[in-house]
Amino acid sequence: MEQAVIAALLLGGLVIGAGVGASYARAQRGWKDYKTIRTTIPGARRTAWMATRAVITKIGVIALLLFGAAAYAAASSDHDRAGPGPTPTPTVTATPGHRAGR
Repeated sequence: MEQAVIAALLLGGLVIGAGVGASYARAQRGWKDYKTIRTTIPGARRTAWMATRAVITKIGVIALLLFGAAAYAAASSDHDRAGPGPTPTPTVTATPGHRAGR
């Protein structure tokens, strides 16, 4: 009878030990991943800010170019360089006895 109790306790200890060991391994892996990510965050943050700065710079340059083009179009006058406008051509009116195209 003692052997059956000892075998049951050993089996129970193995099951509980396997569960605790797996949980411990998972916790260790989580801490290792956390430390790895924590050390890479400053580099990733710096990269994200550099990308954001590049986008903002490009938007600013485009906005300045658009503003300059609009200001140039509003301030410049084309009246000095404009040539004479088209003149109307005389139209021939058909007389009552005359048919056009014949």
